[in-house]
Amino acid sequence: MRVQVAIVGGGPAGHLLGQLLYKAGIDAVIIERQTGDYVLGRIRAGVLEQVCIDLMDEAGVGKRMHAEGLVHGGFDMLFKGERHRIDMNRLTGGKNLMVYGQTEVTRDLMDARKAAGLTTIYEASNVTVHDFDTAKPRVRYEKDGQTHEIECDFIAGCDGFHGVCRASAPRSAIREYEKIYPFGWLGILSNTPPVHEELIYANSPRGFALCSQRSPTRSRYYLQVPLTDKVEDWSDEAFWQELRLRLDPEARAKLVTGPSIEKSIAPLRSFVTEPMRFGRMFLAGDAAHIVPPTGAKGLNLAATDVKYLSSALIEFYQDKTEAGIDNYSERCLRRIWRAERFSWWFTGLMHRFPENGEIGQKFQEAELDYLIHSEAGARSVAENYVGLPLNFGE
Repeated sequence: MRVQVAIVGGGPAGHLLGQLLYKAGIDAVIIERQTGDYVLGRIRAGVLEQVCIDLMDEAGVGKRMHAEGLVHGGFDMLFKGERHRIDMNRLTGGKNLMVYGQTEVTRDLMDARKAAGLTTIYEASNVTVHDFDTAKPRVRYEKDGQTHEIECDFIAGCDGFHGVCRASAPRSAIREYEKIYPFGWLGILSNTPPVHEELIYANSPRGFALCSQRSPTRSRYYLQVPLTDKVEDWSDEAFWQELRLRLDPEARAKLVTGPSIEKSIAPLRSFVTEPMRFGRMFLAGDAAHIVPPTGAKGLNLAATDVKYLSSALIEFYQDKTEAGIDNYSERCLRRIWRAERFSWWFTGLMHRFPENGEIGQKFQEAELDYLIHSEAGARSVAENYVGLPLNFGE
């Protein structure tokens, strides 16, 4: 097979890139090692920044998102038993966020690709990338007992943290930065109405909690737990009881509980790879960076990578210039490090670090008190949370 772009990874980043390239008339194939059902079965976050919303529209797949997504103009910060609202809409000149599950984003993109008759190769095993330091990169994979090879102009590594693309980059040319946090998020998904119309981030002496949602009838809640905890240690009843203890009286009174339809523990890490380009292979999304879920930057950063990469490839084919390709890594990394900093700061502000003792909790509460009473402080939180413009600082 011969294509212009081979996209390794069929998650939201890979499918968004494929759709944007298709709209520009660029031939691309997606290679995914899992089944389509498996990809859609992964439960992920779903808070979309305006940049991500605009990209879905640009890709021609925003209709259902606008019909079903929940627009949020702010969120609550809970500490010392009281809630305080960060009015993002007012503080950022009218910007909002949208709650729309990552699973639904991926489904919309997959449906559009299928409707257009574009090629996606699922259940591709032993994927390898070759000659990306030349003008003739290749991707090999196995399927149904046979080895296949794709010749291409470029390889897009959208295959996640454990994918083959970053692992194939020469060790001498890559540098990785990582911070592992000493706790995880225990998440539960339930078919219950949300406790509040917007998100609640809770800083509690018992640990962090987040009240989120997927729809008016489906809720997503999280608790900070030690890394030593196992999902099987937590019954639904134990989860709901601990959540109540971390909320304010109003939220406790409105909380509707029910059986979980998904429950998992996710470790938290900050991770960045530099650079994100190796010859004619580019990394995007989780293949290049991981952020703690505090602040909801993961999917949005991936979407920004895809925007920069698709624009660079479109310029290459339509305008015969390599300027966008040459600037891709630097441009992405400037935005990535800003988001990494915010997610690291917000994680440190909202979570309980036992090693910091009671004075650590007091420092957090003092900073939170400053933020909600300072227009400048609140605006800084709002600007970073709602997402900086694509051309910020350029």
